[in-house]
Amino acid sequence: MKMTANTIFITGGGSGIGRGLAEAFHKLGNQVIISGRRKSALDETTKANPGMASIELDLENLASIQAAAKQLTAAHPTLNVLINNAGIMLPDTAADTQDDAQLVATVTTNLIGPLRVTSALIDHLKAQSSATIVYNTSVLAFVPMAATSVYSATKAALHSYVLSQRFKLRNSSVRVLELAPPWVRTDLMNSREAEAAMPLDAFIEESMKQFGAGSDEILVGNAAQLRSNPGPHEGAFVTEFNASLPF
Repeated sequence: MKMTANTIFITGGGSGIGRGLAEAFHKLGNQVIISGRRKSALDETTKANPGMASIELDLENLASIQAAAKQLTAAHPTLNVLINNAGIMLPDTAADTQDDAQLVATVTTNLIGPLRVTSALIDHLKAQSSATIVYNTSVLAFVPMAATSVYSATKAALHSYVLSQRFKLRNSSVRVLELAPPWVRTDLMNSREAEAAMPLDAFIEESMKQFGAGSDEILVGNAAQLRSNPGPHEGAFVTEFNASLPF
């Protein structure tokens, strides 16, 4: 991936991994535009990074996505990188009746939302001489966490979509990348203080190295090991993995 002279749009850029990526690319001199539903988080991030821009976006709302895409391409005609980062992760109960509102919100935000954002911007990106689409999935796309079964399922589905879209765009100017983080210290699942989770700064630093190296899949920490799990014997590993967790 080209690391400089880009115009980059990052969903969920006001906190966590999204903010970390936004600030890292901003420091390299790229024009970065972040989005999210919390204006306070967007304002805090842009204030700390002069020159960074923001736009409010609700991934659960198709009209909001379409309006944001129209505004983005009009204000930033050189837009050539889309990082689909925003997502929600909540505990659920696959063994019992799922909370329907939470189920719909998770699927819409984590799967339908990124697909809609990409769809709204794809023609613009294909018109650029060089463009990149990044999807933030998770190692849980390959080794599902039973305590967050719907989240894990959305990430597995997003991984599948990445493979299809990468194939369909193989002869275009658009590259499709997948960032599959391990457990990182963010607000997701109250992981900011989790000692077993990877520090956010270390994760961002290594991710940026892999982006610059031209990797199609950004696999940091133990992500490469977990990425190799799917196969005819994956069930045993998934059982062992979930049995080792404290929840």
